[in-house]
Amino acid sequence: MIRHTPFVFLAAAALLLAGPAPAQTQTALNQQAGAEWKAADATMTVQWQRTYAAMKRRDAADTSRGGGFGYAAATLASQRAWLAFRDAQCVIEGGEYAGGSMQPMVQRQCLARLTRGRTTQLKDMMWQRGR
Repeated sequence: MIRHTPFVFLAAAALLLAGPAPAQTQTALNQQAGAEWKAADATMTVQWQRTYAAMKRRDAADTSRGGGFGYAAATLASQRAWLAFRDAQCVIEGGEYAGGSMQPMVQRQCLARLTRGRTTQLKDMMWQRGR
């Protein structure tokens, strides 16, 4: 006769009540990474609009250099160069898994990570020195 301790029954009951763990397919992981990137991109776009507008105001307020320092133009050039860098960098990072099902996820995770970092950079450009 097999003796079952109360612990065995409790453990079995807990496993039955917990149910199966939700399956994580690669497709679902790819979609999640894409959604995180879109959210990060939307946040960056809002910050970009604020920062660019502030740079235009800064240029307009500075008449000492014959029309401003050129903050807005430099900010626009910086953003365009950064976008090209981000996209190329994330192709490289995704390339580690070229042809595999993880490639889109890794690339989108990179896009989200770098985009969140750029959002912080854009916020940091909202300095108030000299005002």
